[in-house]
Amino acid sequence: MTAAGTDELPTELVRHAAKAAGRDLDEMQAEHRLSTETATAVVAAGFARHFVPREFGGTAGRFSSLVSASAELARTCASTAWCATLYAAHGRLAAHLPAAGQRALWGDSPDVPIAASIMPPQGEAERTATGWRIRGRWAFASGVDHAAWLLLACRTQDAGRPEHRILAVPRSEVEVLDTWRSLGMRATGSHAVEVAGSDVPTHLTLTLDDLARPRPDADRCHAVPYLLVGALMFAAPVLGAARAALDEWSVDQAAGRADGSAAGRSAEVERVLARSSAEIDAAQLLLERAADLADHGTVTDLLVARNRRDAVEAARMCAAATDRLFRAGGSRAHAADSVLQRCWRDVSTAASHAALGAQGAAAEYATAVLGA
Repeated sequence: MTAAGTDELPTELVRHAAKAAGRDLDEMQAEHRLSTETATAVVAAGFARHFVPREFGGTAGRFSSLVSASAELARTCASTAWCATLYAAHGRLAAHLPAAGQRALWGDSPDVPIAASIMPPQGEAERTATGWRIRGRWAFASGVDHAAWLLLACRTQDAGRPEHRILAVPRSEVEVLDTWRSLGMRATGSHAVEVAGSDVPTHLTLTLDDLARPRPDADRCHAVPYLLVGALMFAAPVLGAARAALDEWSVDQAAGRADGSAAGRSAEVERVLARSSAEIDAAQLLLERAADLADHGTVTDLLVARNRRDAVEAARMCAAATDRLFRAGGSRAHAADSVLQRCWRDVSTAASHAALGAQGAAAEYATAVLGA
């Protein structure tokens, strides 16, 4: 069962994926990857097909729908939401492949989970008569254990000009190394991968520049530049995990159990609640606006910079709020089975991703507003 025939991610199927993730949560944290059942439910909910072109049975869906579904899923498991969102985002990147490359990926089904390691370029690529031969090691391919294809980036040359080239490689030609051990986001399975030698035809490659070129005849989700939505994809799971932290902290406080006592509510508790909930609400508004503008706004350099700024700032606010909640959670939050602690670890880890780096976003926004 898949989410065909709509540009939304069906609520019931997203909830089913969340239920699977909740059931398998301890196992996934220990195994450092999604369970097969959870990954299957994510694909069935429509995440992998969300940005696949309609001609291949995909949804060519909206960014608003993805952000909403991702944040909802992250309230149960941020790692599952991270992989689900990236399966969608990587399908959007692969939609920039030549038509023959898209047929190779989606000719049989649009429900194809794609992992990626494209920032920074790694490995080696050698030009061949039909394309490129690549080899090497790439780090942090989230969700790779359940992927059918990978997008891997190398530095290449075209007429003496350096390129950031992205190459689609079948999972069967990739060795997954069990390397992912992290403070948070433990179940993303963001392992390193190695390719001993894979011949990639030209129609299974694109460049980073291709992702920035206007495509006026394409569906909206394929017509917007990569930088308009890149950070947004990474910020959505952070929002959901911060919401989960607020929910858990509030339940503990209401029960008078945060510090093991039943003491009356303090002014500090009231301040923590008000400020943290306001920050998370503000972050949600920023992400919802950014997603809506990605779906409908007139694309300009300023809009691209503002959307990136807003996604980065939303993640920062979620991280600040979650950190405050954790510090105010008392000794209970330090227990190994603490939900609040897991949310804090997940938000802290996810918000530190390079795509959510503050300096790059600030520099781009300043350039758009003030000039070079």
